[in-house]
Amino acid sequence: MRILVVDDEEKLVKGLKFNLENDGYDVSCAYDGAAAVETVREGGIDLVLLDLMMPIMDGLEACRRIREISKVPIIMLTAKGEDNDKILGFEYGADDYVVKPFNIAEVRVRIRAILRRTAAQPTETADDGMAPRVAFGRIELDPNTRNAFVEGSEVPLTVKEYDLIELMMKNPGRVYSRENLLNVVWGYEYPGDIRTVDVHIRRLRMKLEVDPANPEHILRKWGVGYYFKP
Repeated sequence: MRILVVDDEEKLVKGLKFNLENDGYDVSCAYDGAAAVETVREGGIDLVLLDLMMPIMDGLEACRRIREISKVPIIMLTAKGEDNDKILGFEYGADDYVVKPFNIAEVRVRIRAILRRTAAQPTETADDGMAPRVAFGRIELDPNTRNAFVEGSEVPLTVKEYDLIELMMKNPGRVYSRENLLNVVWGYEYPGDIRTVDVHIRRLRMKLEVDPANPEHILRKWGVGYYFKP
């Protein structure tokens, strides 16, 4: 698996590269957002570690541009206290974030959790070895390709957006609290901002619902959590 590390701090990049290569990853490096976008455009990247504050092009703009050309998972590297920037990162399409200064073990956990989901083998069925599609009304998911469709047209989702809507559509009517969704979808005891769930739900409504302000399927039960209504 090839990981792109993007940060203008050369010592940090060097340390991440050393540790990730010891874990068996192929690591490429970039030192500004523009170079990161071009590297992703060239192809072959499986995950991006993207710093927020960089010269030439910052992490938010780089994240937005990467999302225009690729669904590659993005983990943002943010300084402590930049809560609004974290939320913006999710709005621009980031899948996760790690707060600086961080422990390399935490970075490894986040990377493994995301890559494990993106590399998961499709569930076999007795017929053709392919997992059946999940469909309700206009919305359809293909677990084999991890693609989402609205009225037959593909809608690009980030890794976490897909995981979230797949969980809810496979369990229609079940109400999940924000804490449940953080722990189940993110795959571990998530230490981040609980608003992460609200941001992802809002993005899913914008992408999948006819009227995001008055959703028909991705609903909230006040005081409890979110659920998918068939």
